[in-house]
Amino acid sequence: MTIVATAAALSLPISLSRSSKLNTKKGVRGGFRVVAVFGEEGGTGKKSAWGTLFDVEDPRSKVPQCKGKFLDVHQAVEVARYDIQYCDWRARRDVLTIMLLHEKVVEVLNPLAREYKSIGTMKKELAELQGELAQAHKQVHISEARVGTALDKLAYMEELVNDRLLQDRNTTASDQTSPSPSTSTQSLEVVQRKLQRKSLNVSGPVKPYHPRLKNFWYPVAFSTDLKEDTMMPIDCFEEQWVVFRGNDGKPGCVRNTCAHRACPLHLGSVNEGRIQCPYHGWEYSTDGKCEKMPSTRLLNVKIKSLPCFEQEGMIWIWPGNDPPTATIPSLQPPPGFQIHAEIVMELPVEHGLLLDNLLDLAHAPFTHTSTFAKGWSVPSFVKFLTPTSGLQGYWDPYPIDMEFRPPCMVLSTIGISKPGKLEGQNTRQCATHLHQLHVCLPSSRQKTRLLYRMSLDFAPLLKYLPFVQYLWRHFAEQVLNEDLRLVVGQQERMLNGANIWNWPVSYDKLGVRYRLWREAVDQGAKQLPFSESP
Repeated sequence: MTIVATAAALSLPISLSRSSKLNTKKGVRGGFRVVAVFGEEGGTGKKSAWGTLFDVEDPRSKVPQCKGKFLDVHQAVEVARYDIQYCDWRARRDVLTIMLLHEKVVEVLNPLAREYKSIGTMKKELAELQGELAQAHKQVHISEARVGTALDKLAYMEELVNDRLLQDRNTTASDQTSPSPSTSTQSLEVVQRKLQRKSLNVSGPVKPYHPRLKNFWYPVAFSTDLKEDTMMPIDCFEEQWVVFRGNDGKPGCVRNTCAHRACPLHLGSVNEGRIQCPYHGWEYSTDGKCEKMPSTRLLNVKIKSLPCFEQEGMIWIWPGNDPPTATIPSLQPPPGFQIHAEIVMELPVEHGLLLDNLLDLAHAPFTHTSTFAKGWSVPSFVKFLTPTSGLQGYWDPYPIDMEFRPPCMVLSTIGISKPGKLEGQNTRQCATHLHQLHVCLPSSRQKTRLLYRMSLDFAPLLKYLPFVQYLWRHFAEQVLNEDLRLVVGQQERMLNGANIWNWPVSYDKLGVRYRLWREAVDQGAKQLPFSESP
């Protein structure tokens, strides 16, 4: 009756009928059939989660025909079994009807049920909102990067305008104090001045190094490579030297030639802080003095030594004749970076050509197509933005800061999110960075000793992985080999008279400034360009 009353309250059609078929069968109980009808077609149009539980086959079609017969034990048991199955089926149908009516009551009486959302649906919608928010943040960062680049370009244009105004002012003053030539002559002189300003002449055999180029501190080795009982032969400005540690652990640099019979000292050994010649056992201290001569009387003999100093994990020497400066420049990576690799290579090119290559990034999408620049697009315009007088700046559109530090160092910080992919992005908008140091020591006029240091501001545990140093070296050699095949070809043509700086363009700015600095050093200028100190 509860079912009927509930159905009446909800205006649901209920069919009440006695099964005539069941009444004609002996041993089978009859009863009322209760069917809840939803929808206009009278079927159970609404599927419920309870349906699978109560979906049991109607057993009435399989009732054994036993009317007017005496039943034996087995037949009686069979009739009883079908009777039990029918009762089970009827109970399931009644419970299913109750469940469906209960769901209908909840749906009608509770309007909020129509807006019900599962936890999974809400999580999905929340994830979609979070994705849209992240995309919006990304667009904001891109806009900020583009605005920052636009401001930098504006500042750069202002500097160009100021320089041009200064040139015009100087030109006007000189015109007022000199006779006015013809218009055609003026135009020709202006064109000639522009051509002279744009061109550099770097051709022919490399000239002997000017003594002034030696009057700098030069890094020659990493501290980790120089053990207490080892030595390291190096070439610097076409002179042979050997570096080793004295008895106090401090490094020293002496000429790699024994005073006795000119034997190479690096073929010997280090004993108690002295380097021993492998020929007759003469031993020299870090200041070049011979302190031991086996099998003969000790003579007052000394070989040439260079000022040698150790700072921030590097060994420095002063190869010049002038007294060394009191301070050594710092080459440490910026705060927050950890050193991951230190690599030394001997390369068959003049150090100036290698510096030209390192100070140029516009060649990357054409040269380094198998390594770090694989897949880079070619920008429509590449520029190096720098102050009017300076040897540092940043690349546009690449997120790379770069500096040439005299006499032979290149420092760069690279935003490694996706260099070159986003025009206008700079290192400030990148979350992770790679810092590089390249030291191009002039071994000879056709040979360079390269010291490379790589640092990261992320993944500090990466440096402790086994064999990771071999991986870094392999990658560095791959990148360098892509450059070397071109630079070696440049050197061959330069030696045959070709000018390797025939027509500089806008992205050659830092390389041109290095060449102007180098030219001033070779000419013995009192004041070096792009430098505060002479």
